[in-house]
Amino acid sequence: MLAIGTLSRRTGTKVQTIRYYEEIGLMNEAGRTAGGQRRYFEKDLDRLAFIRHSRQLGFSLDSIRELLDLSDNPSQSCAEADSIARRQLRQVEQRIKRLQALKKELKRMVAECEGDSVAECKVLEVLRDHSECLTEHDEIGA
Repeated sequence: MLAIGTLSRRTGTKVQTIRYYEEIGLMNEAGRTAGGQRRYFEKDLDRLAFIRHSRQLGFSLDSIRELLDLSDNPSQSCAEADSIARRQLRQVEQRIKRLQALKKELKRMVAECEGDSVAECKVLEVLRDHSECLTEHDEIGA
C-alpha cells in the first residue's frame, strides 16, 4: 500500500489536492492505518494519474467525474467519452480564438504607443476606453 506522500510524488499532485479529490468523490476514500494515516492501492495511483492528466488537458472536474464513471464501466460505448473530449476541444478552440484576438489587440496597443508622455500613452488610452479596441475580444470564448 502507498502513503499519500508517495502518491503525491509519483503523480506530481499536492497532498491537499489528493485530499480534496477524496472529499469530492473523484478518489475513493483511502484506507487508514491504526495511526490514522491514509493508505492507497496501485489502482488509486492509476486513478489519480488519470485525474491529473485530465486536468492538464483542461477538463473540468465535472467532465473528469463523467470520464471516470465511464472508465469504471468498460463495457459501455466510447461515444460518451468521445463527446466529452469533443466538447473540451471546442472550449480549447474558443479560448485560443480569444487569446489570438487579445494578442492582436495588445500588439497593436504596444506598436501605437510612442513612449512619450503618459498623457498621450496609447496603452493607457485603450485601457480607459474599450471603444478604442479594434477587436471584439470580450465576446470571443466568453
